[in-house]
Amino acid sequence: MTTDERFERIEHVTAGLVEQAKLDREENRALWRHSQHLLDELTVRMDKLTQDIDRMAGKVDRLAEEMAERDKESRERDDRLGERVDALVSAIGQFIAAQGKPGA
Repeated sequence: MTTDERFERIEHVTAGLVEQAKLDREENRALWRHSQHLLDELTVRMDKLTQDIDRMAGKVDRLAEEMAERDKESRERDDRLGERVDALVSAIGQFIAAQGKPGA
């Protein structure tokens, strides 16, 4: 192989390497753009999810407050019912005691 043939071969290989480097660079840029696009989409979706979670947290807080109020009302009704039962039992006891007394 002559020196000129070797230079031609080196130029050919070098040209191939340059072309491959250009293709790699274009591919890397395309991948970078695609990655950026996916990151942008992810950011939008995360923002939406964050807003949805905030709304749900607000609903949960409101429901917790409503449940606490209902529990309080239920306890109050239970207390009133207990007082009524106590009064009824006491009245029945007094009635029975009055029935057992002579002359009643």
